[in-house]
Amino acid sequence: MAAEMNPYHILKQTQQQRVSDGNLGLILEGCDPACHLLVLVLPQLGDFDSLEYAWWLQRYAAQLQTLTLTIRAVGIGDRASGQQFCAYTGFPPDALFVDPAATLHQQLGLYQGLSLKLPGLSPSQNAWLNLMLMCAGVGSPGTLAEVWRGYKGDRNAPQLIADHEIVKATPLPAFKGSIFNLAGGKGFQRPFELATLRLRNMVEVLAHWQTYVPNSAYLTQRGGTFLFDRNGDLLYEHRDQGILGFATNMSDPLAFLLAEPGFKRVQS
Repeated sequence: MAAEMNPYHILKQTQQQRVSDGNLGLILEGCDPACHLLVLVLPQLGDFDSLEYAWWLQRYAAQLQTLTLTIRAVGIGDRASGQQFCAYTGFPPDALFVDPAATLHQQLGLYQGLSLKLPGLSPSQNAWLNLMLMCAGVGSPGTLAEVWRGYKGDRNAPQLIADHEIVKATPLPAFKGSIFNLAGGKGFQRPFELATLRLRNMVEVLAHWQTYVPNSAYLTQRGGTFLFDRNGDLLYEHRDQGILGFATNMSDPLAFLLAEPGFKRVQS
């Protein structure tokens, strides 16, 4: 089965539309052979996981630039979805490809999510039903605990919002990040801090729903993360098993990458 193969061989042969220029091309074309390769296979580009994953990459952008690392991402959507995603998250459009029918996800054997089919409902309606059930934890292990962590805080996670940052998350009024200090201090993820970032993402997606989700049939499809060395050997993989489960360590989703001993540091 395809899922039993080294994912690199599947990825190396995969062509999708590149967001930057709209051209169809191999997703690994142009990758520096001297670099490690990180491939993110994202769910819908309007999914909580996709937006949050991109936020972490942006947060650690300076550190990632010191690594001999090439990043590629493929998300479910069309070029308009990708353009909106990049404009909001800052993810580079030349490194993002779009897969309108989750073809790559299926080839890699990634979790399709809950797939109940009620008679009389369209594929889109069934997808919505399954998504709501997954948000409630059905067929989506760890989701409720992760939602709760966003509200209660996490002393094992870093502080997410700087004291001087102005937070805008409709319907909340704009406020300075220092207000989270009132919930228990600083230097770690405070109560409501992550929930506020997720609220901001939700508002963004709802405001541009048709752009982010041109086809709701794939709402439940989950993604995966794959890190390869210079030879294409798999160093790390994570296959999402539920909503808000895009990393092995959700307290620090890029810990697996920043701690990788095989990286050479770029000389400044």
